[in-house]
Amino acid sequence: MQNVVHHIELWTSDVEASAPSFDWLLSTIGWIPEHDPTWPAGRTWQHASGAYVVLEQSPDVSGTHERTRAGLNHLALRVAGREQLDHVREQASRHGWRELFAELYPHAGGPDHTALFLENTEGFEFELVAD
Repeated sequence: MQNVVHHIELWTSDVEASAPSFDWLLSTIGWIPEHDPTWPAGRTWQHASGAYVVLEQSPDVSGTHERTRAGLNHLALRVAGREQLDHVREQASRHGWRELFAELYPHAGGPDHTALFLENTEGFEFELVAD
């Protein structure tokens, strides 16, 4: 069966400000940047599965992103393992991310769930899961 996720598109109010944190995080966990230089309002990262994430600055954005309102709360992506989680955790604050639920790491999602929860300055949350 092919990957059931084709792509995920996230809107931002400022792609230039948001892209560096996304670029670091997604590249660190193995997603390949495939930015189109003719499209300055967007950035794209491709996963080996074929799924991709798009970050787009749209003139239709109204207000700021608020993950606790109706809509997308966070993206949960798999990582290679606990070692990669620890590496991302160690480096994240240098790249525009803050850790959520740090006191419960690595089991903030429960005793049988190994994950790291991060939020960037725009309020986008990622849950990185080590199976």
